[in-house]
Amino acid sequence: MDLGPPIAFIALREGTPVYDAQRKRIGVVEEVVADEHAAIFEGVVVHTLPLPGRHLVADADQIAALHERGVLLSVGRAALRRSGGGARRSAAEDQLEHPVQAALRRVWDRITRNR
Repeated sequence: MDLGPPIAFIALREGTPVYDAQRKRIGVVEEVVADEHAAIFEGVVVHTLPLPGRHLVADADQIAALHERGVLLSVGRAALRRSGGGARRSAAEDQLEHPVQAALRRVWDRITRNR
């Protein structure tokens, strides 16, 4: 998996794929959480797969690396907290992506060039 060169948080874009510690794609960047004026990176909001997904927060200390074509987490999906609250995902919510959803995501990635 080629994620490209490392980048700073200010270059991270919405729609960038997010991978867990086992390098399994779990979603895409929905929002970068930072204070750009103070140059403080707090984390990212992840729109999870399968679609329609949920919004989970990966705090800065849960992120191993930021790359041009992907964010690599240092934790699994279950370690992330829900956006707007501290609740963790249940095992039922961690179901696998449906083949149709995977196909739609691949088409979207081709359109937006997030490969």
